[in-house]
Amino acid sequence: MKVTIAEVKDYVGKEVTIGVWLTNKRASGKIAFLQLRDGSGFMQAVVTKSDVDESVFQQAKSLSQETAFYATGIIQEDARSPFGYEMLLTNLQVIKEAVDFPITPKQHGTEFLMDHRHLWLRSRKQHAVMKIRNEIIRATYEFFNENGFVKIDPPILTSSAPEGTTELFHTKYFDEHAYLSQSGQLYLEAAAMAFGKVFSFGPTFRAEKSKTRRHLIEFWMIEPEMAFYEFEDSLVVQEQYVAHIVQSVVKNCRLELDRLGRDVAKLEKITAPFPRITYDEAIEFLHEKGFDDIQWGDDFGAPHETAIAENNEKPIFITHYPTAIKPFYMQTAKDRPEVALCADLIAPEGYGEIIGGSERIHDYKLMKQRMEEHNLPLEAYQWYLDLSKYGSVPHSGFGLGLERTVAWISGVEHVRETIPFPRLLNRLYP
Repeated sequence: MKVTIAEVKDYVGKEVTIGVWLTNKRASGKIAFLQLRDGSGFMQAVVTKSDVDESVFQQAKSLSQETAFYATGIIQEDARSPFGYEMLLTNLQVIKEAVDFPITPKQHGTEFLMDHRHLWLRSRKQHAVMKIRNEIIRATYEFFNENGFVKIDPPILTSSAPEGTTELFHTKYFDEHAYLSQSGQLYLEAAAMAFGKVFSFGPTFRAEKSKTRRHLIEFWMIEPEMAFYEFEDSLVVQEQYVAHIVQSVVKNCRLELDRLGRDVAKLEKITAPFPRITYDEAIEFLHEKGFDDIQWGDDFGAPHETAIAENNEKPIFITHYPTAIKPFYMQTAKDRPEVALCADLIAPEGYGEIIGGSERIHDYKLMKQRMEEHNLPLEAYQWYLDLSKYGSVPHSGFGLGLERTVAWISGVEHVRETIPFPRLLNRLYP
């Protein structure tokens, strides 16, 4: 019977066949230990010379790394293994031998591994990170579907930009100018006026010339928009959503978290509500910590965000940023028009901003005024202006960057390991 490694728990004491690749092996005298993977997981097969034909034993000892074969054997429990099961191999059938696989069990440099990303994905660590990414995506759909959101897919090619065109990839759209989307937000706002609560999940592109461990050129975002939700309402949704995906990973990816050496106890504490601090309070706090370079009206960099978050076990909201450093569409506070009803959610442990969100402007005159202040071409945004002209209501939304969130939850240092094929400032291959 053919099964997968993930299914062997249901076949203890039975003989099964699994299509596998060899990740590593060691042999000593009359016994060989084969480390196997099949995509669904990793496990060990034990080959004992006295239990198999001589040809099978010799073939097992000669297998090279990443050779593909069918492994047949009896499944038994193994308390010494984190996985909990192993195979007593009785037979094998080679499908395709691999020769001189370039990524050996020794240490390799980052650039070498990135050049071989198509093969590096097979490693235990990368497999664990991708499984955690997949769980976050699954839990995302679960959360929004269970809370009455409708998934809407905004376009990737756009004629305008929600936050200006300075960091966008320009292309030609027949005889027109077009850009790769940096956010689906404006289109999601239109959809929220039709469906109430909506969300999107898709790729976004930023032509930002940054080489930090937090930045990618192409990344994926989850962007909800909610009609009749004011600023405070949105913060509640954000903390509930983040807590949901973290606890889903803790529940369903314990093996992967252990493989990465992640401190699960820290993740178990991520429950709503989250602490909050205003921008004004953050500036005062940073001055007390010796950050004399930051002044009111400046945006925060990575060192500032890390300092603010380091004393909190949970993510922390920084709210009410200066209007002047935020996009045109953010609603201003009634009593303080110089600040916006917005918030960034900063992850603990130095992982920085994972969410940016705000209440959106719904007044036609104010929206038009803000567009003019930002020197945006009104004709390109006429459809968006229509939203605040025809039955607009208070509404809010936010965007969560998937890769930064994966990095934080999985505990990996750089976002390049959180997406299958990262696009970086100096990397478009493979």
